[in-house]
Amino acid sequence: MIDLGWKDVIDIVLVAIFMYYLYKLMKESSSASIFTGVLAFIVAWILVSQVFEMRLLGGIFDKLVNVGSLALIVLFQEEIRSFFSSIGRQHNSRFFRIFHRSDKDEQMHRPDIMPIVMACLSMGKQKVGALIVIERDTPLKEVIESGEPIDAIISQRLIENIFFKNSPLHDGAMVISKKRICAAGCILPVAHDNDIPKALGLRHRAGLGISQKSDCLAIIVSEETGGISIAQNGSFSLRLSAEELESRLSDALEES
Repeated sequence: MIDLGWKDVIDIVLVAIFMYYLYKLMKESSSASIFTGVLAFIVAWILVSQVFEMRLLGGIFDKLVNVGSLALIVLFQEEIRSFFSSIGRQHNSRFFRIFHRSDKDEQMHRPDIMPIVMACLSMGKQKVGALIVIERDTPLKEVIESGEPIDAIISQRLIENIFFKNSPLHDGAMVISKKRICAAGCILPVAHDNDIPKALGLRHRAGLGISQKSDCLAIIVSEETGGISIAQNGSFSLRLSAEELESRLSDALEES
């Protein structure tokens, strides 16, 4: 008879939860079949080594596990980074923000938000593509350094001029930090999720990609439709009106 204590039950439940979220992460990155194969190998290894105690085959499996653990790190390096990045983004919660509270003078308010909203509205009507990233708690130093430094106050005209179709910086992303336009023409990581609608282009994928790796807000204006969207915490809010955009920015930046 198997003797199961309450610690064993908790242990099993925690492992089940961990395996479920790991499978969910692999499924989102199209690695579910590989994960299933690895899981089947682990089950076979446990049966051979622990249950049936086959020494020769168990020894071979042990060697494969030792080498395979390094291979898995290489194979799933993007998924592992995404997993720990999602844990790191939890510092957005109220508990962690107690220790992360920004200087009040650097927090954006309505006068800082409105030029962004009006610029996006104007560019949307003219079907001018744009990608604006607003830094929150997670520093975007590497992203800022990938573009052209600007360091200017937030201005509707400046935003529109940067994303004007003939501007050399219109294809990259603009980064706004601490109530200043820090840089433009910045390079962002691109999301490769399979569930992104095909109608959404590279700007949307780049906006989603940076929102998966930080707690920033990414505003995307579609060059094809003129629609305004926001990417935050790895998800989209599509086809926003000017009022909805202002409300979303205000709510999110007040939480910073």
